[in-house]
Amino acid sequence: MGKGGRANVQKATVEAVWTSPYNPLDPKAPALPSKGQIKAAIPKECFDKSYMHSMWFVLRDSLMAGALVYATNAALSTDAPSKLLSLEGLAWFAGWNFYAFWMGTILTGHWVLAHECGHGAFSPSQTFNDIWGFVMHQALLVPYFAWQFSHAKHHKRTNNLVDGESHVPTTGEENGLINGVRVSFYAAWHEAMGDGAFAGWQVFSHCVLGWPLYLMGLASTGRLANDGTFLGEGEIIDHFRPSSKMFPAKIRAKIIMSTLGVIASLGLLLKISIDHGFLTVFLWYTAPYMWTNAWLVTYTWLQHSDPSVPQYGADEWTWVRGALSTIDRPYGIFCFFHHKIGSTHVAHHLFHEMPFYRADEATAAIKAFLEPKGLYNYDPTPWYKAMWRIANTCHYIEDIKGVQYYKSFNDIPLTKDKKKAA
Repeated sequence: MGKGGRANVQKATVEAVWTSPYNPLDPKAPALPSKGQIKAAIPKECFDKSYMHSMWFVLRDSLMAGALVYATNAALSTDAPSKLLSLEGLAWFAGWNFYAFWMGTILTGHWVLAHECGHGAFSPSQTFNDIWGFVMHQALLVPYFAWQFSHAKHHKRTNNLVDGESHVPTTGEENGLINGVRVSFYAAWHEAMGDGAFAGWQVFSHCVLGWPLYLMGLASTGRLANDGTFLGEGEIIDHFRPSSKMFPAKIRAKIIMSTLGVIASLGLLLKISIDHGFLTVFLWYTAPYMWTNAWLVTYTWLQHSDPSVPQYGADEWTWVRGALSTIDRPYGIFCFFHHKIGSTHVAHHLFHEMPFYRADEATAAIKAFLEPKGLYNYDPTPWYKAMWRIANTCHYIEDIKGVQYYKSFNDIPLTKDKKKAA
């Protein structure tokens, strides 16, 4: 077993904070069911896919987006007021921020639908899925086929510290914590910034910078190349180069297609910016796009991170262990806009081929089967409070071997305090 015990869990329990009921380090931990046993508990009709049902949601989300564009165009101008620090200026600023947030929220629905296409859950035809997934994702500057491959690996290796993909925890040493001493990078940044400011940086870096950095291979990627070998020091696996070690040679044509699609979308945005102004494009497209990115990173971050949820080295990981490490959370009204991707995420990770509009029924069946065994993760904490808690507690792991739990820099003695003690 690894060294990373549940140090934060005891503290969390005292404070009445949710903790995962499953602890693989506990000698009395329940035996895990097989994937087949879990599937047998779900009604078979939950796996039925419908062209019309899925396309209805594309139409629904598109009508909402169109209605918001129409209303915003009638109420606001893209020309900045001459005096921003005036009632007119404040109304303009508030109006465009309102549009950006809600358009980004609506477009996250399209993002989720394209995500369904990538999994093959959108319709019975993968060709149909790929066409619609490509169109919706490329419109949001997502390299569809590249993401489809990396996201499939995320599902195949969930919470695998060696071969996982997306939101793979980094070690204390990788964060500049050497033998309990803050030497560099995040470990030193945390001391300089303080607990609250560092948590704020965690939220900002995830929600604002995280998605583009991930696509460029600069953050949150896996540790292994597609051939199973460890990446070299400073080696980058991005989503754009067909030669990226993330991808096998057989899908290079698809990677080229995805990259060209993103370049074409960026070219169109540049042309519109030149013709109509960069502020116009920022207000109508870029600001909502940033909110969409924030939402999708928030979901992935929160559904797989908690100081009480185990992460597994290659010696301890199994597919069922990884899938059952997923967490369902309540997102209130945003479940409507985002097709309940966060509140039914356990079902999604167990059976990604299941259409999202069946996930509620499947989740109820999964919960009835797993919860009595202490194997179902549902954190009722409001998502924004859970985000702040995770930003404060999920900073690093001790090793990539054995069973590990997230640790917090908040619990590491400050360098100045160590010097005083000496």
